[in-house]
Amino acid sequence: MALLGAQLVITLIMISVIQKLGPHFSFARWLICSTGLIRYLYPTDSELRQLANIPKDKPKNKKKFSKGYQNGTSDTFHVDRSLDVQLETAKITYLDVIHLRYYSEYQWLVDFSVYATIVYVITEIYQIWFPIKDEINLSIIWCFLVLLFAIKLLLSLTVQYFKGEESVGERSMCIVMAFIYLLVAMVVLIVNENTLELGLESAYTTFNQTASAFLNRQGLSSSGPASKIFVKFCMAVWCAILGAIVTFPGMRAAKMHWDLLKYFRENKFKQILLNLTFALPFVLVILWVKPATKDYLTVRIFSGKTEPLMTEESFEIARLLAIFLTVALKIYLMPWYLQAYLDMAFHRTEEQKKEAGRITNIEFQKRVAAVFYYLCVVALQYVAPLIMCLFFTFMYKTLSEFQWSWLLYNKQSFVEVDNLKPVSSKSTSEPVEELFLTLETLKSVFAANVSKGVLGFATWWSCFVYFATTSVGLIYQSYFSVF
Repeated sequence: MALLGAQLVITLIMISVIQKLGPHFSFARWLICSTGLIRYLYPTDSELRQLANIPKDKPKNKKKFSKGYQNGTSDTFHVDRSLDVQLETAKITYLDVIHLRYYSEYQWLVDFSVYATIVYVITEIYQIWFPIKDEINLSIIWCFLVLLFAIKLLLSLTVQYFKGEESVGERSMCIVMAFIYLLVAMVVLIVNENTLELGLESAYTTFNQTASAFLNRQGLSSSGPASKIFVKFCMAVWCAILGAIVTFPGMRAAKMHWDLLKYFRENKFKQILLNLTFALPFVLVILWVKPATKDYLTVRIFSGKTEPLMTEESFEIARLLAIFLTVALKIYLMPWYLQAYLDMAFHRTEEQKKEAGRITNIEFQKRVAAVFYYLCVVALQYVAPLIMCLFFTFMYKTLSEFQWSWLLYNKQSFVEVDNLKPVSSKSTSEPVEELFLTLETLKSVFAANVSKGVLGFATWWSCFVYFATTSVGLIYQSYFSVF
C-alpha cells in the first residue's frame, strides 16, 4: 500500500513550478498579448473637434479633466453620427490588459488548467508502466478543482445579468433557456440506452447495490440511498443550470464565428476550417448515439472483413481523443475569434456613419472603448466551456478505468471491474491501514461503472449544450445580424 507515492511527488513538483514559473510565463497572457491581436483606439476630443469643425472652448477650470476619455478637458459636445472617423490601431500588450475586467480570473483559470493538464498527462504516462493500485490519483483532484473554477466563473458571469437594471432581456433569456434545457434533459434521461449510450441505468443499478452493501456492512438496513426518479430529476436540474450559464458564452462564440465567416469570405480554406471546427461538437454528440456510430463501427462486419472495424475499448478511447482534438483545435483558433470580437469597434463605427442624428463625444468614445474593456470577459466566455468539456473528459477516462494500452500494444485492455467484490477484511492495528480500508470501501460504492455513467453523461451534456447554444446563436445571427 502506498497512499503517498509518485502522485504526491508529481503534485509537489508542479506546485513548485507554479510558484517559480507562474510570475514569468503565462499561457493565458500569451494568448492575448503575443498572438498579434490588434485593438482600436477611440478618437480623442481634439480629433473629434477637428473633424467636426468645432472650435475648442477654453476650459473654465483647468483642474477638471476626464481621465477615461480625454487628457485635456472634460467638455461634452455633440458631433454628427455620420462623422467620417478613422480609428487608429495598436497591438495589445500586457500593460493594456492587466487592468481589464476579469483579467485575473481569466489568467488563473487558463494557467491552472494548463498545469492541471500537465499533471494529468504525466500521471497517465506513469500509469502505463506503473499502474496505480493503492495510490490516490491526485490528478483527479486537479481536474475537479479546474471544473469548480470554470463553473464558478461562468456562474459569476451569468449573475451579472441579474444585477443590472438594463439587463432585462439577458435575464429573461437565461431563465427561458434554463427551462428549455430542463425539458430537454428530462427527455434525454428517458431515452432508451440502446439509442443513446449514456450508461446511467447500469450506473444507478450498480450504485444502489454497492451502497446497500456498504450500509449493510455498517449495520444499517437499506435497499438503496435514493429513488431513480429523484436522482434523474436532480441531474435534470443540474443540466438546466449548466445550459443556462453556457447560453451567452455560446451565443458570443456564434457571433464571432459569424463575423469570421464574413471576414474570410474570399478564403475558402479558412471558411472550411471554421465550419469544420463549428461542426465538431455536433460530431461529438453523435458519437454517443449507438445506431449511428458505435454499432456501426464495433458491431457491423463489412464485406471482406472477419471482424468489426473497432473493438468497444478502442471506440471508447477514440471518442475521448475526438474531444481532445476538438478542444485543441478551438484553442488554436482562439486568437482568430478574439480578433473578430475586437473588430466590432471598427464595424460599430462604420455602422454609425449610416445613422442620422448626433451623438456626444463621450458616448462615441465609450462605444469604441467598451469593446476592448470587455476583452477578457469574452476570452473567458470562449475558453471556460471548452475547459469544462476537456476536464469532464479527463475524469471520465480515468474514473471509468479506460486504458491507453491498445494504442501502444494493440491488445484488449478494458477490464470490467467486479463492482460488488468485497473489500479485503484483513485485520490490522495500524490507523493508516484502517483509514485505507475505509477509503477502499467507499471507493467500492463509487465504482468504475458508476463513474462511467455519471461522468459519461456529464461529458456528453457539456458537448451538447455547447453545440446547442452556438447553433442557436448562429441561427440568431443569420436572421438578425446587421453586419
